[in-house]
Amino acid sequence: MKQRTIQKPVEVVGIGLHKGVPVKLRLEPLGDNEGIVFYRSDKSVTVSLKPENVVDTKMATVIGQEDVVISTIEHLLSAVYAFGIDNLRIIVDNDEVPILDGSANSFVMMIKEAGIKELEENKKFLRITKEVEIKDNDKFAKLSPGKDILFDFEIFFKHPLIGREKFRFEFSTQNYMEQIARARTFGFLKEVQYLRSIGLALGGSLENAIVLDDNGILNENLRYPDEFVRHKILDAIGDMSLLGYNFIGEYKAFASGHHLNHLLTLKVFEENAYEIVSFDKVTERAVAKAFG
Repeated sequence: MKQRTIQKPVEVVGIGLHKGVPVKLRLEPLGDNEGIVFYRSDKSVTVSLKPENVVDTKMATVIGQEDVVISTIEHLLSAVYAFGIDNLRIIVDNDEVPILDGSANSFVMMIKEAGIKELEENKKFLRITKEVEIKDNDKFAKLSPGKDILFDFEIFFKHPLIGREKFRFEFSTQNYMEQIARARTFGFLKEVQYLRSIGLALGGSLENAIVLDDNGILNENLRYPDEFVRHKILDAIGDMSLLGYNFIGEYKAFASGHHLNHLLTLKVFEENAYEIVSFDKVTERAVAKAFG
């Protein structure tokens, strides 16, 4: 299997979730072994996609360099990961990736419009070789060796519409588009009111997030019956892209978020719990299932 980029540049303008200002997003192809890089066109600063460049994980995954940040990158990266794209230039003219509809679906459509281009070099995968785990009381996130690419997530919220949700996702591009991509970010009305009081979530609306009050949701309906846990998987896929490669193994979590996910990517490298592999042909079971 060969490395991938996109066939042609594509761009879109949308609102940033937290600052509420317009942002132009442009995706451009890159060549073999150039990786995924972000570029702030308004600051002329490039930020490579790697765990040590993560500077904040409170409300979103934020990367930065030289006091320049790019926030809310996880939904876009989730879609990029799902298509197995290895080399890509992501250009924004403000400090956030636009939220669009609050899911990864718009980014999926952008990538499909751009088209996928295979390059000359073999695609590299990060194979998990030993279990690594991050815990915070009953919350945890871990990566384990496995023959497939799996995301197994469970959440629990004391809310009548959510409660306990669990979803085991067998990763493939097609499964992602059908089962994960349309799941939207969500938040609670009381939290939204607080965030706005401190200058965050200014771009949030019922058009780009599920908003819950004490008894139900303010939106008309859900896109999946268990949309909340599916969105957590969407986020986790985006956060795991910080590993720098599609991984082979199993991700499992309970009530994890961006912070635990970030610590998990750091621990994989700290404990040398991986090997980098590539395949001339799509013969590896996990790769055949995901991208074959």
